[in-house]
Amino acid sequence: MVYKTYTYLIATPIFIVVSAICGSITALAGLLGDRRYVAHYVPQFWSWFTCSIYLLPVSVVGREYLDPKQTYVFMPNHQGYFDIFLVYAYLGHKFKWMMKDYLRNIPFIGYACYKSGHVYIGESISSIANAVAASRNLLENGMSMCIFPEGTRTHDGKIAEFKRGAFMLASQLERPIVPITINGSYEVFSRDATMVNHHPLELIIHKPIPYEDFKGKKSKELIKEVYDIINGSLKLDNQNLKEQ
Repeated sequence: MVYKTYTYLIATPIFIVVSAICGSITALAGLLGDRRYVAHYVPQFWSWFTCSIYLLPVSVVGREYLDPKQTYVFMPNHQGYFDIFLVYAYLGHKFKWMMKDYLRNIPFIGYACYKSGHVYIGESISSIANAVAASRNLLENGMSMCIFPEGTRTHDGKIAEFKRGAFMLASQLERPIVPITINGSYEVFSRDATMVNHHPLELIIHKPIPYEDFKGKKSKELIKEVYDIINGSLKLDNQNLKEQ
């Protein structure tokens, strides 16, 4: 009860104000042509601040596997709203998101993401083609991509079936795939939750899979390999799920 009162009266109002400020700064940086530095570090601070203001313990495993000079296609499971904050704040690598087109409509944040070079993807064939082309351009110019292979947030905490798009992109551009397991985000704020819950967050960065290791491999085999890696470290707090 104390935590819920804190989130309503203190954390959430502060979060809204800070989101508006960070979104405005990021959008302005994008308008001025910066899509790599301010457009990365301000959202990174915003994400760290969000996890902190909600008093969420965070642990990170495997960051040492990443080479700052290498571009990757990051593939995390998609548990809930706090996936974005967790990856942005604690991955420790510059990247752009591929995100659903409807997220453009989020006040301040949607426009800021657009101006800072993140890739929006819709349902139409032309929108998908444009998103793939934009992602290819980013990867070819030294920027990593982060894509949720499930395409949407889980309904039950378990990992849903992966879509092929992210894997095809990694194969076409010969980029390493980095599987990422997110734990705790579903318990903190799932797609059906109405408020933030207090629960530890964990980001597990698995060893990159070099292109040479999946070159020529069938899509189904590669998808299963990445799925099994991510799912192998998945943890669900059943008691916490019952309380939501």
